[in-house]
Amino acid sequence: MFLNFLGFSIIIPILPFLVQQYVSPTDVAFYVGTLLSVYALCQFFASPGLGALSDYVGRRPILLISLLGSVIGYIILGIGGAMWVLFLGRIIDGLTGGNISTVYAYIADITEPKDRGKTYGLIGAAGGFGFMIGPALGGLLATISIPTPLFVAAGITFLNLLWGYFVLPESLLQEHKSKTINLTHLNPFAQFSHIFTFAILRRIFVASFLFFLALYALYGNASVYMKDVLGWNATEIGLLLFIVGIVDIITQGMIVRKLLPIFGEIKVASLGLFLTIGGFVIAALITVFPSPFLLYVGVIIINIGDGLFEPSQNTLISNTVDRKMMGRVQGANQGMQAIARVFGPLFAAYTYPVWRGLPYASGALLILGGLIIFFISRSIISSHKAESISA
Repeated sequence: MFLNFLGFSIIIPILPFLVQQYVSPTDVAFYVGTLLSVYALCQFFASPGLGALSDYVGRRPILLISLLGSVIGYIILGIGGAMWVLFLGRIIDGLTGGNISTVYAYIADITEPKDRGKTYGLIGAAGGFGFMIGPALGGLLATISIPTPLFVAAGITFLNLLWGYFVLPESLLQEHKSKTINLTHLNPFAQFSHIFTFAILRRIFVASFLFFLALYALYGNASVYMKDVLGWNATEIGLLLFIVGIVDIITQGMIVRKLLPIFGEIKVASLGLFLTIGGFVIAALITVFPSPFLLYVGVIIINIGDGLFEPSQNTLISNTVDRKMMGRVQGANQGMQAIARVFGPLFAAYTYPVWRGLPYASGALLILGGLIIFFISRSIISSHKAESISA
């Protein structure tokens, strides 16, 4: 998880500067958003199927295929030469992008339901550590050349592939593997249709979608926002993301693991949503009060909220199904987030020219909708028996 987040976060600070080599300055925000959305669209179509395959063949083969796709994608981005080449790199990476959902399914295989929240927090902290180092390293490597971070990301991901091949064992026991697989299991629309027949999953997924839609609108536009409003370069953007990584480590590695056993997943998730709303409001105000200090405060609050919400959300989802369906539900979870990654950056790209703070003000309202769903559904979710849904 550490190497995974290190690999993909290393390229975040350079995206606007990579794109601006091939398009006019006024089109940079649009193409950065579109690149992220194309990747997510491919992931939407591929992730549910990859999750179902991991239930059938095991987690390890799917994880290795996903990492290999990322290596190829980063190399193509580094070679570049035209916008279509950048899109090709993101398409390949997206179609093989099942590594995060497979990791979460892997953790569910080797932990009991009562321990999953704490373990997801620990895994999130490992990812946060990678996210802390990656952007800062990317910003520094960009001083050599813009493509340098991409080739380094490919090398790091290849090391991750070797680690998975030589060290990581299979987590899914033979008796827990799905006995059959068919084309319906590989169809993302059929997967979502099946998942949404369960009221508890439907409520969690809709609330989560609103949260991730706002979050990925911010992620898809943040580097452009900082470049335009504060005049920051790749190194300064990377430094802020370094701070974000520290916040992730503290929140997911320490705070959420303490709070979950005391308050439970629903209350911790709701607190995370509430804090994220406040952070988005502050982010929108940067357009009126362009202060680096205010930006740091807003981003830190957003990431504390995210660090509380995501492990809680993953625990709620994983505790609703048995092990034979874990890959499918985590693949659908990743697919749901992929939809948010499609429309979030596009939403930011189209609303940003209207008012630079509009993506963030709108994001606060979206997350408020998710918080309301959690609030009115808390009794249904809390009364649900863990491990009750099977394939």
